[in-house]
Amino acid sequence: MVSFIDEHRAQFGGESICSQLPIAPSSYYHHKALEADPERRADQYRQDEFLTAEIQRVWEENFYVYGARKVWRQLRREGVNVARCTVERLMRRLGIRGVVRGQRPFTTISDPGQKRAPDLVKRDFTAMRPNQLWVADFTYVATWSGFVYVAFVIDVYARCIVGWRVATSMRTALVLDALEQAMWARKHRQGLIHHRSPWRGLDAVEYATLEWFDWFNHRRLLEPIGNVPPAERERTYYRQLEESGEAA
Repeated sequence: MVSFIDEHRAQFGGESICSQLPIAPSSYYHHKALEADPERRADQYRQDEFLTAEIQRVWEENFYVYGARKVWRQLRREGVNVARCTVERLMRRLGIRGVVRGQRPFTTISDPGQKRAPDLVKRDFTAMRPNQLWVADFTYVATWSGFVYVAFVIDVYARCIVGWRVATSMRTALVLDALEQAMWARKHRQGLIHHRSPWRGLDAVEYATLEWFDWFNHRRLLEPIGNVPPAERERTYYRQLEESGEAA
């Protein structure tokens, strides 16, 4: 892109070309300045390495939902002096982005800290007879009142659903009830292997929910209240109230 601008800059002007391409004029001129000063390029490389790690950290600490704007604001709150366009550039390089409203919810949350059951299938999802191999899956259905979560157990031999349950929340009991229904419906289960993807149990899900609430109240930046966390906005209100000598 920079080389294209170089080729046509004399005819159309650098800024005019940038206005038609996904590159800011400041980014183009910054790149040209680095080309002219190799030592400065080395400093830029080290700075990018530092910022890349910080951007990745902020994105992960905020449940992978922050886009470039919120990552940039959080870094500025932490005292990291960085331009927003730099955050956008490095996030593109990392291949990460914020959550877009209306995206599908997560139905499987893996927990590396949990002990996993042995993989008896070895990724070979074939069966020579019914009740030889079952697999469990988990999905969701969008309704007018929200998402409904569906757990089902499939007999691999004929892809027959042998057990299922529906609920408005993701709970361990939902999947276990689906398996229990399948076991009741299929009486002859000798030599059966039931394969499922590891996921968080009830306690872990509840703990993750508490983590989310803590993040939302104490760390998430909300634009309508000045790009500060809700708890911080409340503390500011009560501090100002106290300083003015008024009663709450």
